Amino acid sequence: MAAFDPWDPAFLADPYPAYAELRAQGRVHYYEPTGQWLVPHHADVSALLRDRRLGRTYQHRFTHEDFGRTAPPPEQEPFHVLNDHGMLDLEPPDHTRIRRLVSKAFTPRTVEQLKPYVHKLANDLVAGLVEAGGGDLLTDVAEPLPVAVIAEMLGIPESDRAPLRPWSADICGMYELNPSEETAARAVRASVEFSEYLRELIEVRRKEPGEDLISGLIAAYDEGDRLTEQEMISTCVLLLNAGHEATVNSTVNGWWTLFRHPDQLAALRADHTLVPSAVEELMRYDTPLQLFERWVLDDIEIAGTTIPRGSEIAMLFGSANHDPEVFQDPERLDLTRADNPHISFSAGIHYCIGAPLARIELAASMTALLTKAPTLSLAAEPGRKPNFVIRGLEGLSVAV
Repeated sequence: MAAFDPWDPAFLADPYPAYAELRAQGRVHYYEPTGQWLVPHHADVSALLRDRRLGRTYQHRFTHEDFGRTAPPPEQEPFHVLNDHGMLDLEPPDHTRIRRLVSKAFTPRTVEQLKPYVHKLANDLVAGLVEAGGGDLLTDVAEPLPVAVIAEMLGIPESDRAPLRPWSADICGMYELNPSEETAARAVRASVEFSEYLRELIEVRRKEPGEDLISGLIAAYDEGDRLTEQEMISTCVLLLNAGHEATVNSTVNGWWTLFRHPDQLAALRADHTLVPSAVEELMRYDTPLQLFERWVLDDIEIAGTTIPRGSEIAMLFGSANHDPEVFQDPERLDLTRADNPHISFSAGIHYCIGAPLARIELAASMTALLTKAPTLSLAAEPGRKPNFVIRGLEGLSVAV
């Protein structure tokens, strides 16, 4: 397992050869540095995402002591209160209750109604990039598009949106493996500031409701659906973080991949009907969320290895998406790949509720760039963020 090292820049640059080694060596591996069981195969990851003996939390059934775990340090409490009340980190019945309320904002009809707004915004952002003769694809197109869309859905005024991305980045730092004290301190500060902002906005929406999601959640609360203010705040933060983080990284990772595969980029430029399958293949080829964790609530067995209750499993999405048992010639980028059951949006009850919207955003920005910037090219080699779990670039400098 020497090749698997989530803190090694060489591994971060290209983790996929190490994943191939992991898959060849077996179906489950204990990784001492993080105290986790690594699961690299697609079939196992897919099954475990649906296995109710695993959970995103254990606190609905056990105390920290019962589970053999140490409670987080008290100074991190604001982060954990915020994180632990979002539906991604809840199990039924709380998860079911909150997801049912939020899913009303993500019905196929509602998402379809957002299409004109998303396409206009994508076209406007790309037009600005073209007018400037190029720029940073990350900050000029990839970030502003999904942040604006989810902020619009939530009803966050345009004048208040500047801190959203920095708050999100600081909070998401805690999802990396073994985060430092400094990372934790930034996450706590962002959690406090973001929560205070949303608490004030919820008060405003109580007095002046609109057509936005926050107003909808308040109305559901007033009509008797059990949703605490903390759950409302945590849900809004989760939707903002999850609603743009993967989309931003998929956009820049995707274009960086295309620039390194000029034949595939040429094929895409020649045939824009490939955009939907290209979006799926680029998410598979360089997965934006590399790892997803679950707690073992009841003993399970994988390939003859018993993993006891209290253990933590790390499902390697990036490895699963390159499993030759499922994907023919997985190391080859193929924008026409028809059979593409990637798990970049997870699976089971925690399947990404915003996946249809993310697909619309990714297709909209790709189409706008193909049509308005047909000669888009790489202006400088990008630097990679020193993160493993959430995989992305520092920026992507392009010329038009």
